[in-house]
Amino acid sequence: MKLVPLGDKVVVRRLDAEKATPGGILLPESAREVPRQGRILSVGDGRRMPDGGRAKHDAHEGDRVIFPQYAGTEIEIDGEPLLILEAEQILAIVT
Repeated sequence: MKLVPLGDKVVVRRLDAEKATPGGILLPESAREVPRQGRILSVGDGRRMPDGGRAKHDAHEGDRVIFPQYAGTEIEIDGEPLLILEAEQILAIVT
């Protein structure tokens, strides 16, 4: 199933949480932080401008992005957890 966001929304798949600390200590599932990075799967057609046009997104499909820890709306499509974010919630693009 393909998910197409509306307006200035983007669909993101979170990257996996770190399973160990830099020192090598394995973390149990309950102690892992919610990942704040993800890969954009789909983008909407942009925010509507006052003149009726659409503003282009700064981030595009396939970009790796950073966003706040508890941003967006979590959903599950075909058993895969995804996140729908507003474009303004994207803090940075990792290059």
